[in-house]
Amino acid sequence: MSWFLGGIVAVVVVVAVILIVIGLRSPRDSDPVQERLADYVARGETVSLEEIELSQPFVERVIYPMARRLGELAIRFTPQNAIQNVARKLDMAGNPGNIDPALFFAFRFFGIPLGGVALLLGRILPPGNMFQTRGLLIAIPASILGFYLPDLLIKSRIDRRQDDVRKSMPDALDLLTICVEAGLGLEAAMSKIHEKWDNEIGRAFGRVVREIQLGKVRREAMRDMADRLGIPEMTSFVAAIIQSEQLGVSMAQVLRIQSDQMRVKRRQLAEEKAHQAPIKMLVPMGIFIFPSICIVLMGPAVLILMQSAAGAVFGG
Repeated sequence: MSWFLGGIVAVVVVVAVILIVIGLRSPRDSDPVQERLADYVARGETVSLEEIELSQPFVERVIYPMARRLGELAIRFTPQNAIQNVARKLDMAGNPGNIDPALFFAFRFFGIPLGGVALLLGRILPPGNMFQTRGLLIAIPASILGFYLPDLLIKSRIDRRQDDVRKSMPDALDLLTICVEAGLGLEAAMSKIHEKWDNEIGRAFGRVVREIQLGKVRREAMRDMADRLGIPEMTSFVAAIIQSEQLGVSMAQVLRIQSDQMRVKRRQLAEEKAHQAPIKMLVPMGIFIFPSICIVLMGPAVLILMQSAAGAVFGG
């Protein structure tokens, strides 16, 4: 019976790891069914929806729907504020893998059985091992880590996305200024950035252009973009653009001023990180470098003292 339970725990753990890694790190933003349907149409073949569905991978065809059902069940007992916070975090992360809040909560609950690995190892390994004596002490932190692992991955994705936007924003504003001074409108200039650059700010501007084309007011689309990115630089830029529209100020002049300010902020951020580097280096130096230096410098002296009369005094 114990082996049967251990096998179930192992299967659940493997599925949890696959779902968390594939779901949160998948770069694909399009619908796989639509891609296969377009492929069959391009080749002139006549297929049914059942054949297209069966051509999908097992994870997308079976595991994802099961996880989504579990997430929908969890959402029923989750406060609305928590669901909104998760949805906002996913927007700030760029919606990796087109994950919705239901699937995100499913990943959380699939991460809880990670603590069962310690209990399983305690039964598989020879008697007297560490997992048998301290399995519960290891299983509880492992379950907590598995529960919060999706949050940690989303937070890491948000930080990388914001850093990418901060680094590329001054250059993007320079290109916007050049396009506007050449006679293009702001939407056309943002569309040019989306066409030329395959990065986070290019995709953000491309989404704004699509929303405007679908009928959303430009100031609302740009405010939503600033909320999705969540960095003060973009919020300041959007506020300046909206204010220039209301006051009738030259758009090219506002963009040039914003570009200069963003470049100064990027330089200040680089200097701040450079000043933080010595502090961050103290930990690896104290753990790895200083003990090695002490061994190299003091090791011969200690051996000499042990072989001398001083060593006889201390019992060497």
